[in-house]
Amino acid sequence: MSSIPAPAHATLSAIPANRSGAWALLHKETMRFVKVYLQTILAPVISSLLFLLIFSYLLEGRVEPYPQVSYTAFLVPGLVMMTLQQNAFANTSSSITQSKMTGNLVFVLLSPMKPWEWFVGYIGGAVARGLACGLGVWLVALLFVPGALYSIGWVVIFAVLACIVLATLGFIAGLWAEKWDHVSVFQNFLINPLTMLAGVFYSVKQLPSVWQTISHANPFFYLIDGFRYGVFGVADVSPWMSLAISGGCALVLTLLTLRLIAIGWRIRG
Repeated sequence: MSSIPAPAHATLSAIPANRSGAWALLHKETMRFVKVYLQTILAPVISSLLFLLIFSYLLEGRVEPYPQVSYTAFLVPGLVMMTLQQNAFANTSSSITQSKMTGNLVFVLLSPMKPWEWFVGYIGGAVARGLACGLGVWLVALLFVPGALYSIGWVVIFAVLACIVLATLGFIAGLWAEKWDHVSVFQNFLINPLTMLAGVFYSVKQLPSVWQTISHANPFFYLIDGFRYGVFGVADVSPWMSLAISGGCALVLTLLTLRLIAIGWRIRG
């Protein structure tokens, strides 16, 4: 006797679910920016390219930040880091804020997902977006400033650390914010000043001593300076110092983010 085929809904229910909530959330966060790549990836790349064209036109040949390094070449790593930092922050802050305003974030809290799964999903998605934007800027810049990397390992380490630091800050900003204006305040009065004053467009060694001291108190400076070391093999401070400070910041912010998720800070309402 021939077997009766199973109904469609039974077949679908037999498909195994996602093996991990972290993977499902990571996929969701990644697809958020991939589906609108013109806005989330291409637009930041074009904006950074405009910075490159304008500043290189004005200052090329007039400023030599490092020996044997042109200003345009020096500018590229700074723009790469600025772009990936801003977009890593934007990904988590916008996702958390939107979820809170629509009221569905609490359902994620009520799920059996553990804090580390939240972290992998939200922060992993932001790291993916940040790296995608940074890579886009780098590839476009190679058309104007071709050159080899001094150490791909240092480049990758500081790029990932920068994404983690900014993604966790974006996550915290999203939890704190009650509306979009609050995210803008966080970004305009904290993220943007720290980024712009971290040596994106200049070498800190060219500043007066007072401003050098102030710059060394900026944790974003060590992210950018360490990244530049990976590109050129020279930097304003030791790359190991930059790694220690950047890694410490990433660790502290990671632990803080996990703790805020665990206690449900500003998630339950």
